[in-house]
Amino acid sequence: MKRWLPAPLLSAALFALWLMLQESLSPAHLLLGGVLAVLLPRLMAPLRPPSGPVRRPLVLARLILTVGHDVVLSALQVAHGTLRARWRPPRGRFVLIPLELRDEHALAALSVITAVVPGTVWCELAPDRSALLLHVFDVGDEAAFVNHYKQRYERPLREIFQ
Repeated sequence: MKRWLPAPLLSAALFALWLMLQESLSPAHLLLGGVLAVLLPRLMAPLRPPSGPVRRPLVLARLILTVGHDVVLSALQVAHGTLRARWRPPRGRFVLIPLELRDEHALAALSVITAVVPGTVWCELAPDRSALLLHVFDVGDEAAFVNHYKQRYERPLREIFQ
């Protein structure tokens, strides 16, 4: 089965997307969608990176909940900071965060987390992966932010991937 469908969920998603884009369930569209759903994942399989090791699934679940909470809270803080910008402009700045993460899967997850949380932008990763440059919308105490970022995101990712 893996030989014909190396990524069954991707195949199903491609098939469904094809049918939705065509807005038709005609036999020709069903056949073409099926062919694309089987061929495209097989052709792209060499380009897919190997999956990363997830060692602590409960820590992963807790991290997902933490990120969800932070997304909502940060969105409210950014909205509040934007609305009050006339009276108190946000203290946006670039923050350099030293990293202990080295695993490429963990760094990819950290970049997604950073991109999802409002008010933070991943700017640059050092070539040796030792530091990360972020732009933060409003930072009071830079050292406190660095500690918060490392504790909330980097520490759980190290537990999950390293």
